[in-house]
Amino acid sequence: MLVEREINIDMRKISFERNIIKYPAGSCLVSFGDTKVICTATLAREVPSFLKNTGKGWVTAEYAMLPGSTGGGRKRRDGLKKDGRSTEIQRLIGRCLRAAVDLGKLGEVTITIDCDVLQADGGTRTAAISGGWVALYDALRVLAKERGAEGPETYLLGQVAAVSAGKVAGKIICDLDYAADSSADVDMNVVMRDGSLVEVQGTGEQGVFSRDELNEILTSAESGIVEIQAAQREVLGI
Repeated sequence: MLVEREINIDMRKISFERNIIKYPAGSCLVSFGDTKVICTATLAREVPSFLKNTGKGWVTAEYAMLPGSTGGGRKRRDGLKKDGRSTEIQRLIGRCLRAAVDLGKLGEVTITIDCDVLQADGGTRTAAISGGWVALYDALRVLAKERGAEGPETYLLGQVAAVSAGKVAGKIICDLDYAADSSADVDMNVVMRDGSLVEVQGTGEQGVFSRDELNEILTSAESGIVEIQAAQREVLGI
């Protein structure tokens, strides 16, 4: 199933397509404009050593950009040791998606969200988080069915989505493509669970910014996330 939305004048077209890969418990192709990321969710009946015999589960993430995903020539594949950017992004994705799950109710299960960038045009991490939540929901649907639970909501604390936002040439923009991101005066990544903030990453790329500008950017991001969450629910049928 594919859901596409023209979000608003400041945002690119957002789409989610579920069940694009046969084997994972959940999978999603997410597009934010020309940025396209495949997200898969895999279940394992084990947990990291620090969680053994605690009754708690774990959600983690892997992130990589495929060799043809960027302009300017082939991107080298990550080896056994990922580059610093990929490591930072996958930690962000893992943190944000753990915020969606009650790890105590999950039990000793690990859900790994793999996010592979097919095409990058800005906002790959926020697309990965938003698509990752869709794949996560479907994985929890599988787990709930196996256990005879009522549904994914048994394990969920809330709905997580993310978007980039910033100030470009004096204008507040939600969902920055590469051209906007590379020339932004202020650039932020905003992650929310339902109506609350999970994480905010922001910097004044060309200098400093005021508290009022910060509030304007967060308001723009929140409006975008509300629409992204509506598209997530629509594709999931919830």
